[in-house]
Parts: sequence; structure tokens; C-alpha cells
Amino acid sequence: MNDKKLAIKVEGVSKRYRIGVKEQMHENLGSAIIDVIKSPLKNYRKYRSLYDFKDISDNHAYENSDDILWALRDVSFEVKQGEVLGIIGMNGAGKSTLLKILSRITPPTAGQVQINGRVSSLLEVGTGFHSELTGRENVYLNGTVLGMRKKEIDQKFDEIVEFSGVEKFLDTPVKRYSSGMRVRLAFAVAAHLDPEILIIDEVLAVGDAAFQRKCLNKMQDVGQAGRTVLFVSHSMPAVTRMCERVILLNAGRIMLDSTAHEVVSAYLKGDQGSSAQREWLEPDNAPGGDIARLSAVRIRNEKNVVTDAIDIRRPVRIDIEFNVLKSGHVLLPMLSLWNDEGVKALMSVDLDKTWRKRPRPEGNYISTVTIPGNFLSEGMFLVNVALWTLEPSRIRQFHARETVAFQVIDSMDGTSARGDWTDNMTGVTRPLLDWATQFESHNNGTLEFSAKELVK
Repeated sequence: MNDKKLAIKVEGVSKRYRIGVKEQMHENLGSAIIDVIKSPLKNYRKYRSLYDFKDISDNHAYENSDDILWALRDVSFEVKQGEVLGIIGMNGAGKSTLLKILSRITPPTAGQVQINGRVSSLLEVGTGFHSELTGRENVYLNGTVLGMRKKEIDQKFDEIVEFSGVEKFLDTPVKRYSSGMRVRLAFAVAAHLDPEILIIDEVLAVGDAAFQRKCLNKMQDVGQAGRTVLFVSHSMPAVTRMCERVILLNAGRIMLDSTAHEVVSAYLKGDQGSSAQREWLEPDNAPGGDIARLSAVRIRNEKNVVTDAIDIRRPVRIDIEFNVLKSGHVLLPMLSLWNDEGVKALMSVDLDKTWRKRPRPEGNYISTVTIPGNFLSEGMFLVNVALWTLEPSRIRQFHARETVAFQVIDSMDGTSARGDWTDNMTGVTRPLLDWATQFESHNNGTLEFSAKELVK
């Protein structure tokens, strides 16, 4: 690959830190007094050791040590110009450390980074704000901190203010802003930067839902404008919506580098073995109350096989298994599906006539809902499940979010609702609808064809 077409090239990057260890306890007064006498020298050595790693051999760079933490280990990848790359992983996986190295905030312990283009980072929204200054003054201050020139800020000032939605309070000191208003204004400034490479670290975790969607749309526009974007988030719908390629980090190493749906699916599987099944083996740790507790949620195909990959033309079955601990209550299981853009695709409640308005005795139950084929669109869906008591009182027993996930895979052979269309199809559903076409020939003859007749 030609380096001129690369925006970022990371080769063998590692980063280590020295962390604190438990202090040794004193067994008697004498040893405590000696330790107090030695404390100045001891504290000086402790301070020096934070940045001095002479006691660690380069030939054994990853050797275990109680006070050494390797935040990154031999990380290598490339990002093309105009590519939107997602980086995900559990807390402590090394995501923020990697972005700080790419932003030149901290140097790597080993390896090298090549960056081609102007970089702007949104690592901590609001950095550079001064509480005593007004919103207007902070727009200029924060924009300068983020690398914008006054002329650039002047040109984009009206757009920034409109995006933030704080026009009414623009000349009020920021110390009187709510936390949400500060976030809005800070993100508005950062979102209107004009870099070639934009690095974003979990900025969509703040603000209300409407503003989060607004921010996500703005970041998507940045990516579509041909700029290179590195996006870190714990919101999987946001990641799959923005990024075609995603890197999964774990304990400082790259575990998977592939398409967004494949990597997110692997991440959601976690310790459960499959993202299509989640079980709570210990009832005390399961979601629920005194009346009922959740036991398991499963995704099954038409052959009753647990799977996280569903053919778009085939039905998908979702099991909600729960344990009723106290008899005498009318219960209502329900679920909702959310697509990879954070949109609720559907909500459904248990309509089984056997248990409608009927108190349930103690025991184990499995409520299954079947979603027909050629109904959902392709993509990833997350499943939220809940259970309510309706009688004698209306109480929610549990509400488990994003318990399982599954991928709807479309066929390209023309037998699904896609037909002969090979380009992208948007929407949360994709039903196979009946179409009727009227045709009038030059001989004034009229014929009608239905979709079913054509299929036959």
C-alpha cells in the first residue's frame, strides 16, 4: 500500500505505566520510626520511578511486574484517507491510551506512529472552558485551544451557536450553565473543526438522547465529507452506524480488525460464548424482584438452533426464560428490538391466550415470540426484555437491556424483498409486499400482474 494514501500508520506501538503497589505494613513501632526517617528518600525514588524504567529489561518488555501496566502491546494497523475507523473494547482495554498517542499527548514506549494531515482530537469535551467567561468568549477560547484560528471561528460562529442551542444564554458566564448546556456548547465548537483527521473519544456518552442523535449525525457528515475519523465509543449502534471497519482491543492488544458488524458481534459475545444466548445461572444475580427473575434469553432460527446469524427470508425466534417465585400474579413478558442506529424497530408483548389475565403459579416459564421472515431489514438488532406484573398491582419485575444480539443477513439472489436491487436499502423493516403493475400496450390492451403470480 502506498503511504501517500495513508492517513495513519501505527507500527508495533506499546505503552507502559508504573502503577502503585500495596505499602508494606509495619509490625512494630521501631520499624515505623525507621520508615518515617527514610520517607523523603523513599518518596523521591517513588516519584523518579514513575518515568524511569531502567529496572525493566527491553528484552523482556512484557514480563509480569506488580507495578508495571502495559496499556498497549505491539499494536499495528493502518487507516486510509477518508476512512472512518471504530475502536471498541472493555474499560481498560487501551482505547484512550491509543488515542492520546495518536494525538501526541503522550509518547509511545515502543513503536512508531506516522500521521499525514492536520489532527484534531475530541478526547475530553469542554477542555479549555473557563467558568468566569461567557459562552461567546468560551467559543473563541475553546476553538483556539482546539487549533482553530480566529478567522475560522468568525466564519463558523453562527453555525456553532445554532448547533449548540444555547443562543439565549450566549452572553451569560458559563458557570451559570447546566452541565448539559456546557456539553452542548463544547461539542458544537469541536464538531465544527476542519481537520483532515478527527479523533473522537466517547463524546456521545453525554447529553440527552436528542442531542446525542444530533451529534452522531454531525460526526457522520464529517466522515462522509472525506475526512479520516477515529471513533471510540461504548455505544454499539453508534459504532455500526458510523464505521464500516472496527478494531477490537482487549488488554492492550488488537483482538480483531474487520467489518463493523463482525467485530461488534464478537464484542457483544463477551464471556457469554454467543451473543445469541445469555443465561443467569445464579438466581441471586439475575435481573428481577421478589416475584420473578430472568433466567435466559436466546435467539433461535427456524430449526431451533441457537444462532446470531439469521437469513432475512427466514423467521427468527426469541426465547425469554424466567422463573416465577411467588404465585398469584398476572404477568406480562415483553421485548423490544433496536437496530444498529439506536432506533427502536419494534415492541411486542406476550399474547399467549393461555396466560392472559390468569395468575401464574410458581415455576419456570419460556415465552417465545416468532418474527416472520422478510420482515426485518438487514443489519444488527439488540434485544431488550422486560416482565411486568399487571395484577394485583402493576410493577416491573425486570428490564434487561441489550441482553442478546443477532445479525440479519440478506441474500443477493433476488428471492428476498431486495429483489433485483443490489445497492444499500435503509429502514428498520423490509417486508415482502405485494406489488401490482398495470400495463397498457400500444394496442390499448390492459394486463395486470401481481407479485405472487410473477413468483409462481
